Amino acid sequence: MNEKPTTGDTEISNNQNENNLEKLMIESGEPTESTESQSQPNGHEPVRPTRLYKRRWLIVLLFSSYSLCNSFQWIQYGIINNIFMKFYNVDAFTIDWMSMIYMLTYIPFIFPVTWLLDKKGLRVIALVATALNCAGTWIKVASVRPNLFAVTFLGQFSCSFAQVFILGMPSRIASVWFGSEEVSTACSIGVFGNQLGIAIGFLVPPILVPNVEDMDELAHHIRIMFYITAGVATLLFILVVIVFQERPELPPTQAQATARSIPPEQYSYTASVLRLLHNKPFILLIVTYGLNVGCFYAVGTLLNRMIIIHYPGEEVNAGRIGLTIVIAGMVGSLICGIWLDKTKTYKQTTLAVYFMSLVGMVVYASTLSLGHLWVVFITAGALGFFMTGYLPLGFEFAVELTYPESEGTSSGLLNCSAQVFGIIFTICQGKIIDNFGTLAGNIFLCIFLLIGTIMTGLIKSDLRRQRANQLAKAAGSSDYQDGSISAPAIVKESKF
Repeated sequence: MNEKPTTGDTEISNNQNENNLEKLMIESGEPTESTESQSQPNGHEPVRPTRLYKRRWLIVLLFSSYSLCNSFQWIQYGIINNIFMKFYNVDAFTIDWMSMIYMLTYIPFIFPVTWLLDKKGLRVIALVATALNCAGTWIKVASVRPNLFAVTFLGQFSCSFAQVFILGMPSRIASVWFGSEEVSTACSIGVFGNQLGIAIGFLVPPILVPNVEDMDELAHHIRIMFYITAGVATLLFILVVIVFQERPELPPTQAQATARSIPPEQYSYTASVLRLLHNKPFILLIVTYGLNVGCFYAVGTLLNRMIIIHYPGEEVNAGRIGLTIVIAGMVGSLICGIWLDKTKTYKQTTLAVYFMSLVGMVVYASTLSLGHLWVVFITAGALGFFMTGYLPLGFEFAVELTYPESEGTSSGLLNCSAQVFGIIFTICQGKIIDNFGTLAGNIFLCIFLLIGTIMTGLIKSDLRRQRANQLAKAAGSSDYQDGSISAPAIVKESKF
């Protein structure tokens, strides 16, 4: 027989929930507002109004689009490595740096950019990102002459600088705009744009820039590719100026409402970074994320070289294999995002996908030299499904482990690790391939994926954001039963 809880029982339950939520904030090192400023006269924690706006889908799709335009340019030189070597009369390692500059630029600039995000917000970051990307594309348009490699490198540097303002944003946009049942899916959509851009970067350049001998004709093809990119980048910059909004009027979740309630003067970016660096599960995730994504960057950068060694003259198919890797990864990202929203099994899913990335890499390495391109397509697709599908998992797991710290800070540290390992792995694997062949180079990556899998198994699953949402809901529910406050103002959908 169920008894209706008495007022005293309800108050005890509610106070416990309040204390648990405050304890979670204190454990994370975040200042909490005084009870006097947060509480109602009866001492109960108020449930803040939340709302989901339809505009959230426009925001994430616009972000995904300009992320696509930027990531396309990461690989547009590397996937036709041999053609740009001939046009600019430079060696393979120099062209490799056209991809690695994206990684190198990220490392010193991520911390000031994350600080700017916390101080100025999403809209300023989006405007700077699209402006730099647009400027870089037009500089490249002016660089289509064999003696202007320095100019095309400057354009690529501008685009790589724009990437610093883009790469860590999916989890921040998801948290600021989306409900607790949608954040992983929204983050996956944000990552989806980056992956689609890489996919187009693998597919389109070999088609637009064929390997012809006449330098004037080759310059014409390169110029067309650069003009198309510049046109798209300009359009996206205009759309961001007109459409992109800082944040919704009302927060989407209780966790986001709590984060908003922290006064700006009480927030210290340096203190936040130091807290993150003392968070042992997050430190493990930083290393494991860097190992996995660094391997992906190395494979993407060196894919043309690996395919041409075993299948001479197959530049277009090298691009298609890269496309297969990323398209499969996009499917994996969306499936993983939806799975996380349904199950909240962050560690289990991350570990399973990491292990399958290792298996995929082993199979790809062992079949690359068999002489059958269709086999490479299949094994590369399987590798991409798991390795690229891991990207949003790492972002979302990091947000859970580090709540209520800024999502931009946690994802920035993850990406910084990925860039460091990406540069190291690309240089080392390139040298190993030159001296010992592709199999040895790929085994080199397999060893580090094995290390990453073991380390992922050691991460403690401390889901702070989920716990905060559950405690806030429980506190609101007990308040409502007690009749001390009206029903919480939660609106599922709202117009723009």
